[in-house]
Amino acid sequence: MTMPYYVAPEQVMKDRAEYAQKGIARGRALVAVAYADGILIVAENPSRTLHKVSEIYDRVAFAGVGKYNEFDQLRVAGIRHADTKGYAYSREDVDARSLANLYAQYLGQVFTHEMKPLEVEILVAELSPAGGNRLYHIAYDGTVVDEENWTVLGGEAEAIAARLEQAFDPAATLGAAVQSCIACLAGDARTLGVDDLEVGVLEKSVGRRAFRRIERAELSALLGA
Repeated sequence: MTMPYYVAPEQVMKDRAEYAQKGIARGRALVAVAYADGILIVAENPSRTLHKVSEIYDRVAFAGVGKYNEFDQLRVAGIRHADTKGYAYSREDVDARSLANLYAQYLGQVFTHEMKPLEVEILVAELSPAGGNRLYHIAYDGTVVDEENWTVLGGEAEAIAARLEQAFDPAATLGAAVQSCIACLAGDARTLGVDDLEVGVLEKSVGRRAFRRIERAELSALLGA
């Protein structure tokens, strides 16, 4: 009788983590920052239709990096959950923390029990009506980090985060915040134009439906192009 091939659980988890990290690192990064009038999310994404940044609910936004088909399935599931909860109870009961916990449980379950982990990192951002911002960064293994003022997802995250830490200004205008985020994403060796970017904001001034997408014409104006 042949014995089954044994692999230590620690090695299995390490291999899965490396696999997911490599897949995420191949993708383009995104940053999210708090600015004077809300939360700004800037992603390197040349596609006009395959969005990385989207609305989940009234004051809640979603962003993802890694394999598009995987994080888009998570986005759709989050919308369904939020719609169902808001309809069954109250719109105020839908918040970023509960969505982040839901995503974390699912990603952790897949990472632990499935052969292949999801090659994604996701962000759930909320403009709280009671004041303050919420930024929940959820990793491929279900780890949740409650970020204070900014976060970075995707490839070259450490280098981008170091630049963003130096450039962050909570009192920045939208235009200044956009320019700062783009500079941090690009670094010194590259230049990112309007056609390379996807930008969304959660704005305090627009009421219940706080999310809006900044289209290329407006983005050009913000950049002074």
